[in-house]
Order: sequence, then structure tokens, then C-alpha cells
Amino acid sequence: MTIFQTKTQTRHGAAPRTVHPAHPATTIVPLYGEIDIFTSPALRERLLRALRLSTGPLVLDLSRVSFCDVSGLAVLVGTQRRARALGITLRLAAPRSQTVRLLRVTGLDRVLTMHGSDQDEPRPYSLPAQTRTGD
Repeated sequence: MTIFQTKTQTRHGAAPRTVHPAHPATTIVPLYGEIDIFTSPALRERLLRALRLSTGPLVLDLSRVSFCDVSGLAVLVGTQRRARALGITLRLAAPRSQTVRLLRVTGLDRVLTMHGSDQDEPRPYSLPAQTRTGD
């Protein structure tokens, strides 16, 4: 079973919250489990909601994503295109090796910005402490 939620989402489906540091607000959306043909439609809606509420970079924390297929990649690419049209930067944080391989094989590693993948040099994606909220 896949669960994806924003840092501030409740079990009752509250909207993602943007935390406001000194400069443009960063919205962090942690994703969990599998992103596949069954979960992609709900994920797309969740990310569109996050984009509507974002005023700065949108960071997708992929550290807990165990699987991603091409339908998941389509959601990521679509989100990136929408973000760019809104002047928002999309970043993928800490993708696991399977996701990194998929992005590289498809050439999407040149389109989607990744930080802190487990195949990179150890350089975790870091945000100022005040922009991260509890899981």
C-alpha cells in the first residue's frame, strides 16, 4: 500500500502547508511507498494542490519511495512542467537507487533536479531547520 502526504497533512486530507523561511517559501512533500499506475492519479492531484499553494521551491522527498514506474515518472515530469510555468523550481530530494536508475535510463536526470540520491556523493539535500516540519 502506498501512502504519500505533505509534511503537514492530516489523515483527513488537509491541504499542504507552505512554511515561510526568510526567503522564498519552500514546500516539502514527502512521498512514501510505491508510485505506480494505481497511485499516480491521486499523487498528481496532491502535487497540483501543493503547486497551487507554493510560492517558492517545491521539494519532493523521495527517500521513502520504494518503487516508481513510468506512470510515476509522467507525474513527476508533468508536475515539473506545471511548476516551471508558474515560476516554481521543482527538486527531487533523496531518491533511492531504483528511482535514480530509472531517471538516468530515461534521460530525465537531465530534466529533473535531484539532490542527495543514494548514488551521489554524500551530499544530502538540506534545508534550513525552520522549513522542515515533523513527519
